[in-house]
Amino acid sequence: MNEAADRHPVLQGLYLNGQWWEGKERLAVINPSTEAPLAIVTGGDAQSVDDAVQASRSAFDAWSRTTGAFRAVILRRIAAGVAERRERLMSLQSTNNGKPGFEAAMDVDDVIATFNYYADLAEAADVQQNREVALPTEAFAARLRREPCGVVGLIVPWNFPMVTTAWKLAPALAAGCCVVLKPSEITPLAELELARIIAASGLPDGVFNLVCGTGLAVGAPMAGHPGIAKVSFTGSNAVGVQVMQRAAETVKGVSLELGGKSSLLVMADADLDLAVELASGGGYFNAGQMCSATSRVLVAEERLEPFLQRLVAKAQSIRVGSPEEDGVEMGPLVNQAQYRRVVDHIETAKADGARLLCGGQRPASQPRGYFLEPAVFTQVPLNCALWREEIFGPVLCVRGFSSEAEAIALANDSPFGLVASVVSSDSRTADRVADALQAGTVWINSPQVIFPQTSWGGFKQSSLGRELGPWGMQAFQEIKHVVRAT
Repeated sequence: MNEAADRHPVLQGLYLNGQWWEGKERLAVINPSTEAPLAIVTGGDAQSVDDAVQASRSAFDAWSRTTGAFRAVILRRIAAGVAERRERLMSLQSTNNGKPGFEAAMDVDDVIATFNYYADLAEAADVQQNREVALPTEAFAARLRREPCGVVGLIVPWNFPMVTTAWKLAPALAAGCCVVLKPSEITPLAELELARIIAASGLPDGVFNLVCGTGLAVGAPMAGHPGIAKVSFTGSNAVGVQVMQRAAETVKGVSLELGGKSSLLVMADADLDLAVELASGGGYFNAGQMCSATSRVLVAEERLEPFLQRLVAKAQSIRVGSPEEDGVEMGPLVNQAQYRRVVDHIETAKADGARLLCGGQRPASQPRGYFLEPAVFTQVPLNCALWREEIFGPVLCVRGFSSEAEAIALANDSPFGLVASVVSSDSRTADRVADALQAGTVWINSPQVIFPQTSWGGFKQSSLGRELGPWGMQAFQEIKHVVRAT
């Protein structure tokens, strides 16, 4: 810990059984725009995790028996609390994560919408509970119950603080589960503020617990804790495998939201201006730090050169800088490690023969901070890591295709299958291509809009299970059938 960091106040990073506590670890939280410390957050350990689990287990019996209508009241209070502190939460997103104001606003609004949506589902669950099941004989009757699976562990990443938390926390509470949340140690400030909102919502003590800390100190004990019935994790595939392995030791449920290497397909009849806007948004939003980044852009050969000209002009026009500056469109990468990782991928791709058309360097106007100009590559070898692996940075790879079949084959040639985008002026072409793509979500002529009502998750190694929609709530429920002789 450096001297500058020591001058910052220490924030309590443990919320256990309705009380704030100070952990033993000291975690420096950095502003990625300035590289300066923002705060010191105390982190927990295996004992903190156990304390959180015990608090949740003590609260579970009473909370699991509440009605959906009661839980909906709490969820709506949380949504209202987020709305009341919207500006504060946006500011925390910008300073801790580097998001420009418009991106931070979208994140906070998503959180509000998610809690309100699951409040509606919680109310509807009261009506649907004990639904009669049709049987082939009148000698028996059966009814269906959906019951909360128990205490759940939620492990969330740094790229969308609060959003990924809301996507897990809101349905878990709606289902009647008790929760232990581990936010990212890199971006915990917005989550800590959200926890304060939850603490003021009237939620009974022990239902929601938060433990800041590293993956090794907190995440691993959560995944292996025998008192946790299910773990929901969002992050890298490498860590997801470790979570699954630890969870297997106690045969607990697992939901995994992992990586992606998604494609945007620009068909021969596409509106090029629209295609460039969608490619830019799909590759450079959140500085490319999103699992849904459509970082592979496939363009019909006859449109490739004019598309590249427009895309390079668009990339070069994007204003990169601190969220505090007016008109900034793209902020920094989240920390030095991520910055170094993306730069190393860029340098390796150049050495492998890929052609860098623009970007990929620190902007001259930003001597400090983890800033990187939006990059456009072409002629990237198909076996190059830049083409195959999730980079998590503002890097687009553009390749031509000669037929619809080739475009689909290139897009599907990946161990991932999270999302895809199609740009076409012909609805039949667009639908045909969308149906052929191996992805959990496909956008047609659309930016990457995500609604609480639609599922989130992908094919292959991108996901295990689904979030959002009714599937998000069902992920935290067990199914029980009660059968009786009549």
